[in-house]
Amino acid sequence: MSDLLFDTSNKHQLALNVLLVFAYLGLNSVLNLTNKWALGVYGFSFPLLLTTCHMAFSCCVLLPFMLREPFRSKHRPTIEKQWKGLVAIGIYMAANVSLNNLSLVLITLSLNQVIRSAIPVCTATLAIFIENKVPTGEEALGLVVLTLGVMVAVWEGSVSGSVTGLLLCCAGTVCNAAMMSTAGKVMSEKVDVLRLTFYTAPVSCAVLLPLFLVRERQRFQIYYTQNSTAVLLVLLCSSIVALSYNVIHSLMIQKTSAVTTTVLGEVKIVGLLILSALLLGEKKAFTLKMTVGVTLAMVGFCMYSHTKLKNRPQLAKAHAAAKPGITKQDIEEGQPLMPDQEQQLTARVHHT
Repeated sequence: MSDLLFDTSNKHQLALNVLLVFAYLGLNSVLNLTNKWALGVYGFSFPLLLTTCHMAFSCCVLLPFMLREPFRSKHRPTIEKQWKGLVAIGIYMAANVSLNNLSLVLITLSLNQVIRSAIPVCTATLAIFIENKVPTGEEALGLVVLTLGVMVAVWEGSVSGSVTGLLLCCAGTVCNAAMMSTAGKVMSEKVDVLRLTFYTAPVSCAVLLPLFLVRERQRFQIYYTQNSTAVLLVLLCSSIVALSYNVIHSLMIQKTSAVTTTVLGEVKIVGLLILSALLLGEKKAFTLKMTVGVTLAMVGFCMYSHTKLKNRPQLAKAHAAAKPGITKQDIEEGQPLMPDQEQQLTARVHHT
């Protein structure tokens, strides 16, 4: 996994990476709008069922590809080596969705967004333990400023809700961060984005399906008898968008890092606030508080980006130095290069 997303040495790759960022931000927005429309405006108030269908659809669509080479021969060694991480990602994803939806029943959407704005800081903190990635002081400061800016920008000025809802939202935020950092760890050990989606989707389904049966099944049976055709259309369209987003999201983590991906998500929120004020005639709603928040967020983003760009030459050298000593045997599926193996390879190269 590399943080060299905007490396200008390869123009063709740079163009592809820029398209990847726009695809990530675009699909993120489309998925959010689709889910908001389905769950809110349209009245399909079954978030557990919706997410379960998203996961099941992903698994079914990817299954024909996974049964063919080059994927088929990689399943057993991958699962044997990475099953703990794959199960953890699936559970974290299901917990994130469930806890977040439950919190929205007990606290306001504004408070929910303020808490979840802390995802970059949570991800960076968990990455220290999960990925062994320690952020520099400048990166940490940039993340804190960015997070505070987004919190100020999205906060509507009132705090209402129960302590239980607050704790549920915090737990969901931590699960989201843990999912992203664990995904980064698993993909750094030679698991591609398609297999990651394919392996984790059934785990999430196994967790979410019992919750749906307990909390939503009876209401859904009544709803389905009255809206059978429309329900299938909503589930199909949202599942296509969700699969596309999940693949692009995992690819973003692989190309950059879990923390950088969350930073881009925060910038998207700020960008939507600015665009709504400029294009949708909502300038009156853009208060002084929002202006301060957006300014802080952009300063934090610039600080984080500047640090990443400043460290890019060192990352490029480290990435280039890691290539010569790796043999074909070392890149076999599920066999990450360990420090002692690297020393042995280096010694072999010097001996020859």
